Amino acid sequence: MCGIIGIVSNEAVNQELYDGLLVLQHRGQDAAGIVTSDGKRLYIRRKNGLVTDVFHENSMRRLVGNMGIGHLRYPTAGSSSNSEAQPFYVNSPYGISLAHNGNLTNAHDLKKELYKTDRRHINTNSDSEVLLNIFAQELQHYKEYRVTPSEIFSAVSGVHKRCKGAYAVIAMITRDGVVGFRDPYGIRPLVYGKRETKKGTDYMLASESVALVTQGYEIVRDIEPGEAIFISHEGKVHTQQCADNPVYNTCIFEYVYFARPDSVIDNVFVHKARMRMGHNLAEKVIREWENHDIDVVIPIPDTSRTSAHEMALTLGVPYREGFIKNRYIGRTFIMPGQTLRKKSVRRKLNPLDIEFKGKNVMLVDDSIVRGTTSQEIVQMARDSGAKKVYFASASPAVRYPNIYGIDMPAANELIAHGKTEAEVATAIGADRLVYQELDDLIAAITAGNTTLKTFDCSVFTGKYVTGESDGYFTDLEEKRADQSKEEQHEDMVAIDLSDSD
Repeated sequence: MCGIIGIVSNEAVNQELYDGLLVLQHRGQDAAGIVTSDGKRLYIRRKNGLVTDVFHENSMRRLVGNMGIGHLRYPTAGSSSNSEAQPFYVNSPYGISLAHNGNLTNAHDLKKELYKTDRRHINTNSDSEVLLNIFAQELQHYKEYRVTPSEIFSAVSGVHKRCKGAYAVIAMITRDGVVGFRDPYGIRPLVYGKRETKKGTDYMLASESVALVTQGYEIVRDIEPGEAIFISHEGKVHTQQCADNPVYNTCIFEYVYFARPDSVIDNVFVHKARMRMGHNLAEKVIREWENHDIDVVIPIPDTSRTSAHEMALTLGVPYREGFIKNRYIGRTFIMPGQTLRKKSVRRKLNPLDIEFKGKNVMLVDDSIVRGTTSQEIVQMARDSGAKKVYFASASPAVRYPNIYGIDMPAANELIAHGKTEAEVATAIGADRLVYQELDDLIAAITAGNTTLKTFDCSVFTGKYVTGESDGYFTDLEEKRADQSKEEQHEDMVAIDLSDSD
């Protein structure tokens, strides 16, 4: 999961790109980058850190031009060095910059193929650099001085044929314009909008609609699975379906956890979807635990607030805020390294003893992944005097790794892998655990858009729409082992040709 944004405007775009990245900061806290173009040259700034750490007045002044793209990195597997901060750039053909949200599942093979067949060297461990070079190589077939929309769409078609996995992409061709496209399953989100000004029409592409709305853009629509959009430097918009058999399989976790509640993804209001998740959770409690003794429902800030409030309302029990959050601590789920995650939980949340003492408490979270945060929070509730501590998850049990750009690790690091609901409850120290049913979760989302039929639910079901081999998961486990991440040298990336023998 990363955040991406692109703007073609009639005025300088540096400030709007910065503001857009701030709004999308929840999608990645590891690194940030912006590339702008004045139609002739590129200007780039990218570095590890939050948006406010990476960009300052001097660096912002140097980001010249009326066209640009930005990226927020969220590390999944591999290095978190400065050299892997995006957007990436390749000079041939035309000078292309690219920001990518997702994960290619055949990046290893493509890296070999690029060197052996196309003589393109990949200098990082990032699949995004591979994707950039695949797109560049597909455009390499054309020899005209300026690229045309039809050639861009043909190149995107080539990307769809060669790349497997999830990708929402915003790329900039230095002299020509901005390109956006989604993989044929639409796993990762991408939306575009426009804004009328005295100077003309401005256009924006972004991971979430909230980045557009907060800057006065009107949402036009989501980019469809397999579709590409090209916005020329002059502000002309071209769209085309570039995949043979596109079908919606949007990542269901966007609605559960990643997206801001004020975003709309594929015509579904995230806030309303989370309300329905909470209602469905309460209905399950009523069905299966008719004589429950829950005294109070308390959310684990921030993502679960909406679901917890609706759950309390449906159950007819009080809703209370029981944890005060330190907003200067990042999202623990997307922090690299288990040690850092453990240390951050108690610094991030502080319980209000008065809301726990002597009560049977139902804690509500959006999900349980490794269980680290859940264990710590259950213990906090007990230390604050709770008689009993129950736990509800707005999503089903996460039992399988994610391979489409989310850092849900090797299966043996997932607390629910191979365990029953009761066993997970024991593992996190809860008196009882309630998981959302998958059908109820899907219903909570499709109620907002009945045209959506299927979703990527692989972390719950172990079924992967792109059909990966067992060898891929073995390799993934090695790459995603937390110990391996923590041992990596974060200041350099070696130039390694071993994959290209």
